[in-house]
Amino acid sequence: MLLTSPFQPEPPYTHGQVPRTAVLLCNLGTPDAPTPQAVRRYLAEFLSDPRVVEIPRLLWLLILHGIILRTRPAKSAAKYASVWTKEGSPLKVWTEKQAKLLQGWLGQRNHQVKVRWAMRYGSTSIASQLDAMKAEGVTRVLIVPAYPQYSATTTASLCDAVYTWATKTRAIPEFRFINRYHDDAGYIAALASSIQRYWKVNGKPDKLLMSFHGVPERTLQLGDMYHCECHKTARLLAEALNLGKDQYQVSFQSRLGRAKWLEPYTEPTLIAMGKAGVKRVDVVCPGFSSDCLETLEEINMEGREAFKQAGGKEFHYIPCLNDDPEWITALCNLTQKHLQGWPTLEVPDAAVLQTSRKAAVKMGAKQ
Repeated sequence: MLLTSPFQPEPPYTHGQVPRTAVLLCNLGTPDAPTPQAVRRYLAEFLSDPRVVEIPRLLWLLILHGIILRTRPAKSAAKYASVWTKEGSPLKVWTEKQAKLLQGWLGQRNHQVKVRWAMRYGSTSIASQLDAMKAEGVTRVLIVPAYPQYSATTTASLCDAVYTWATKTRAIPEFRFINRYHDDAGYIAALASSIQRYWKVNGKPDKLLMSFHGVPERTLQLGDMYHCECHKTARLLAEALNLGKDQYQVSFQSRLGRAKWLEPYTEPTLIAMGKAGVKRVDVVCPGFSSDCLETLEEINMEGREAFKQAGGKEFHYIPCLNDDPEWITALCNLTQKHLQGWPTLEVPDAAVLQTSRKAAVKMGAKQ
């Protein structure tokens, strides 16, 4: 009788093989194309995650497959098409570039690590990248989220994907996770510098609006610290910019469904500003490390229109950190700190390892 294993086959292993360390930079995800079919596949995976939508499972699946996936994909596809680039989805383009730059930054500091990138939903998947790392002999992996503020809807879901892969893996690598860096000095300094450079060229606004991605208010009541971490990021950024409390405001965007989400909501805030006589507003999205649909379309297009229709005169969107050198340096510093204790600054000599293993095997045979 042929027995099958619940675990994936392990890649070929050679005694004396040098163990390697890797970094996996993870972002949320994006459709493969700006088409209804591709968006439907992406949304089906994203919105099926119980971390993302915490309501009774059967009820939600009926709503998702009976209503949302029948109506939303075509509308969302048109929005994705408005920001799509020749290279593909902006989120994918920037995340891939950040990973390559991080690889270079770490290499310049003599860290012998492999940097890959992955998406929590869609392609390139976390599981596929972990498979590729194992095939390359990686035995230690540092997981770096693209989300500075921790939330169960994002960071914890990323961890779920790693753990799910591990349940099907016989030889599990060592894992480390960066859960948050919402108050990291380098991250705050990079944000402040990018805004100051923008203001040096374009002048200052009447108000700076810091828009973070929204989550249901219920998650805050259940113990999610995301709301608090967003406000701490905003406070530290305002201090770095020497802004008074009347010069900036925090809001939350990207609502889904009819439930109450974290307030104030971004678009109503922009409308209220326009009606109140605010002539110029600048919007920055500190919770997004890469420009994407939520920043380029929802903020820079829809938000701009809402503000101007309400009477506002000037709307400025300040881009995400993307490939900003100061941000990549901060990301490198953060990664380097969490790599401490792992032998990344020198590569073990393969011949020495082989001799050591042979000696150990020989000694074990004598006992």
